Amino acid sequence: MPPAREEILRHITTHNLHLGVIGLGHVGLPLALTFVERAKVRVTGFDIEARKVDSLQRGENYIMHIGAERVGLARESNLFEATSDFNRLGEPDALLIAVPTPLTLQREPDLQFLVQTAEAIRSRLRRGQIVVLESTTYPGTTDELVKNILEQSGLKCGCDFFLAFSPEREDPGNQQFTTASIPKVVGGVDDTAADLAVAMYEMAFERVVRVKSARVAEATKLTENIFRSVNVALVNELKTVFDAMNIDVWDVLDAAATKPFGFMKFNPGPGLGGHCIPVDPFYLAWKAREFGIHTRFIELAGEVNVGMPKYVIDKLQTALNERQKSVKGSQVLVLGLTYKKDVDDTRESPAYALMSLLLDRGAIVSYHDSHVAVTQPTRSWPNIAPMSSVALTPDYVRSVDAVLIATDHSGVDYDMVAANAQLIVDSRGVYREPRNNLVKA
Repeated sequence: MPPAREEILRHITTHNLHLGVIGLGHVGLPLALTFVERAKVRVTGFDIEARKVDSLQRGENYIMHIGAERVGLARESNLFEATSDFNRLGEPDALLIAVPTPLTLQREPDLQFLVQTAEAIRSRLRRGQIVVLESTTYPGTTDELVKNILEQSGLKCGCDFFLAFSPEREDPGNQQFTTASIPKVVGGVDDTAADLAVAMYEMAFERVVRVKSARVAEATKLTENIFRSVNVALVNELKTVFDAMNIDVWDVLDAAATKPFGFMKFNPGPGLGGHCIPVDPFYLAWKAREFGIHTRFIELAGEVNVGMPKYVIDKLQTALNERQKSVKGSQVLVLGLTYKKDVDDTRESPAYALMSLLLDRGAIVSYHDSHVAVTQPTRSWPNIAPMSSVALTPDYVRSVDAVLIATDHSGVDYDMVAANAQLIVDSRGVYREPRNNLVKA
C-alpha cells in the first residue's frame, strides 16, 4: 500500500484529521460545520470573499437556513477557522471543493471557478493529501480535468495523493433532513481513494453510499436533478393545458397525490431556481454531445421550464388588459424574490426573470421579501437596477396595479394581500378558492 494512504487513514481513524473546505457558500459552510460538530476534527474554510471570512471569524452566520448559533459554537470550539489565504492549502490532510459550477450565457458548463481552485491546489499539493470534489459537474470532470491539473504538480494520483467525487445534496429550508442525515454518495478515481473518502465521510455522516467510480457519483447527482427538472416541466406544461380547459392544476395534483403508488407529486411554478436544477441538466446534455447523443427529452424539459416566466407575465398582461390597463406604466409588486420559500437564496431565482420581463415591457417594478433586503447585481439580468424590499402594508398593496406572487414565503399575510390588492397573479398556488381579483398563472 502507498505510504500516503496509511498516513491519511491514520489521521482518520484517530480523528486527528485536518480538513479544508474550499468555498464557504450554501454547500461548503454546512459541510464544514457538520465535520466540526459530528467528527470533532479541525476544519479550515477557504473563500475568496473577505466579507464571508470576516463574518465567520467573528462567529457570525450569513446563510439563513443554517442555525444562527452554529458558526459561533464552531469558533468557540477552536476547531473551525476561515481564511482567504490559499497559500495554506497545503496544511489540511483532506481538501473538499465546493465552488460554483454555473453555466455560460450559451448554457454550456462554466468551470472557471473549479479550474482556478484546482490550479491553486496544484501549486500547494503535497504527498498524503486527499482531494474530493463536491461541486456538481458532468461525468469525467474529476478523473479527467481535476486529475490532470493536479498531476501537473509532479505528484501521482493514487500514489502520492488521492482523488474522489462526492456530490452535495443540500436542500435549503428542508426541516426533515440535515447535511449529516442525507446519505452521502462517494466515488473514487480508484479503489484506494474510495476507501479513504468513505472512511472520512463516515466520521460525520449517518450513511455513506459507495459507488463504483467518480463518474458514477457525478452521474448520480445529475440524474437526481434531471429527474426533478423533467417532472417539474411536466406539471408546468400540464398547468398551461389545464388552464386552457378551465381546470385548476392544483386540484388535479392534490387528487392524484392520494394514489399510494405510481405517482409522486411535483408542484408547478414560475420557473426553476436554485443553483442545481436549472443548471445540471445542461451539463449532461453538453457532455452527451461529445458522444454524438442529442438529449432531446432533457433539453425539452429545460425549454419548458425556461419558458414559464414568460407564461406568467403573459397572464399578468392579459389580466391588466381586461382591466383597461397596459403593462407599460403599471406598478407591479413582486412578492418573494428567493428561488424557494422561507430561504434567503436568490441563485437563479425565477423572480429575477419575471422582474426583467416586466421592466422590458415598461412596468414600474418593486418587490417585497423579508429575507432579501437589497437585490444583488446579476449577470443574467443586467437590466434590474439595485432596489430595496418595500414594506408590505395595506396602503402599499392598494397603491399598486398588480401583485405578482413569485415565491410563497410562509411569513406573508396573504389574507391582507387578498383584501387590498386590485389584482393578484398567483404563480405558486397560494390561493385555492376563486376570487374576483385573482388570476392563477
